[in-house]
Amino acid sequence: YIDKEEVVLWMNTVGPYHNRQETYKYFSLPFCVGSKKSISHYHETLGEALQGVELEFSGLDIKFKEDVMQTTYCEIDLDKGRRDAFVYAIKNHYWYQMYIDDLPIWGIVGEADENGEDYYLWTYKKLEIGYNGNRIVDVNLTSEGKVKLVPNTKIQMSYSVKWKKSDVKFEDRFDKYLDPSFFQHRIHWFSIFNSFMMVIFLVGLVSMILMRTLRKDYARYSKEEEMDDMDRDLGDEYGWKQVHGDVFRPSSHPLIFSSLIGSGCQIFAVSLIVIVVAMIEDLYTERGSMLSTAIFVYAATSPVNGYFGGSLYARQGGRRWIKQMFIGAFLIPAMVCGTAFFINFIAIYYHASRAIPFGTMVAVCCICFFVILPLNLVGTILGRNLSGQPNFPCRVNAVPRPIPEKKWFMEPAVIVCLGGILPFGSIFIEMYFIFTSFWAYKIYYVYGFMMLVLVILCIVTVCVTIVCTYFLLNAEDYRWQWTSFLSAASTAIYVYMYSFYYYFFKTKMYGLFQTSFYFGYMAVFSTALGIMCGAIGYMGTSAFVRKIYTNVKID
Repeated sequence: YIDKEEVVLWMNTVGPYHNRQETYKYFSLPFCVGSKKSISHYHETLGEALQGVELEFSGLDIKFKEDVMQTTYCEIDLDKGRRDAFVYAIKNHYWYQMYIDDLPIWGIVGEADENGEDYYLWTYKKLEIGYNGNRIVDVNLTSEGKVKLVPNTKIQMSYSVKWKKSDVKFEDRFDKYLDPSFFQHRIHWFSIFNSFMMVIFLVGLVSMILMRTLRKDYARYSKEEEMDDMDRDLGDEYGWKQVHGDVFRPSSHPLIFSSLIGSGCQIFAVSLIVIVVAMIEDLYTERGSMLSTAIFVYAATSPVNGYFGGSLYARQGGRRWIKQMFIGAFLIPAMVCGTAFFINFIAIYYHASRAIPFGTMVAVCCICFFVILPLNLVGTILGRNLSGQPNFPCRVNAVPRPIPEKKWFMEPAVIVCLGGILPFGSIFIEMYFIFTSFWAYKIYYVYGFMMLVLVILCIVTVCVTIVCTYFLLNAEDYRWQWTSFLSAASTAIYVYMYSFYYYFFKTKMYGLFQTSFYFGYMAVFSTALGIMCGAIGYMGTSAFVRKIYTNVKID
């Protein structure tokens, strides 16, 4: 800024303190606007439009480095309707958010006295703005001037501005909004360490199972090769070698299955890239930039989805590849947009600022049809041509062999339910921090932790599904594809159950809008996490199954 240049105070939203996502336009409460009318224009980004950021000009005349003594900028004519609106807002702990030079400032609307009969409005906004050179680095708001709300009176609203020199660097001006004592708490470090120990234990377990048992199995199988036919008939043939003719049989419902695997690989790529970008750039300093980045990266990584989904479908002998491509491309967008559309109806009913404008919806649909679909097509064609040929180490028998009876705990359904416990255990403390930064007023900035947790989650998921699949194949059950996917994906069920616990015990949310917003988007988050874990689990298991059957001598 140059001296005496205008500094714009934007009014963003107002809403109840306990419901972070339930926000309304600032001027939906009967506040009055300052006298200054004209300002230079402001454009909003896609991420801001989706997150319900609605900036409106406050009408306060603020100039760079120019102090303003307490000045009345307008008065509110308090009739009964307006008083009721303010009383409702004060009862529900409404507070508002403003921006000066992209720095957020929060203020409370008013307060009630102890016995809750009289209500008071804060009428005097006292702004203290710190500057370093020609830049604004710090803003503080003090609310003063408590005035009792009496019907049919006039309330004068006033403000003052004090400029002071500050030593804060422009790059570090967001640091005061971060909460290191919360995010870098000992528990956080401890949970990472704990998960890390679990990883070492699991990797050890898997390698032990594979080395010892597989070596024994191989020894047994090669010994059987040397016996004559008479002994072999008497010998007991059992274990995973028995199903070599069926283990590479295409999964049931290959179209849905390959679409899910493709989507899961894409979600994994998006998570990885967004976390890396967030580690390098401080995405939390700009409104809506995290969401804009995620949408852009999701659209750009569509070929990943096409490649893995398309090649898997081709290897399983699928014929309707165009249908598979459409389902793969629109699986996640349809889920997210469907939920958003449903919650949007409630937002419109509430007149909340979260209601997504029609133009933004059209923009998102255009991204789906004109960016995601063509890129997905490219990926599918590449996948089908580069790795679409079935090259299994064993032939598939013409007739599927019957699956023998087995103990109840070897049934795929039981394995699926138990498979999600360990991966959930490795991430649930991080879930607490992520939930708190999304549903409460913390800014999440420790993306290094998130990266570690993602890596740990992948390793744990792969180890668990490999162990599950080994037990399943030993019980001579060759339906390992869906089992490996679902046993990893069942993490999502535990995360969703945890989100219920979080809602009832860690937050004070209330009302239809906030509750449906919470459970709707938590369902989307859990499902996406489940699809990602399932795809990771399947990929790891698939490599394992190929490996063990490559080394077996088969007549």
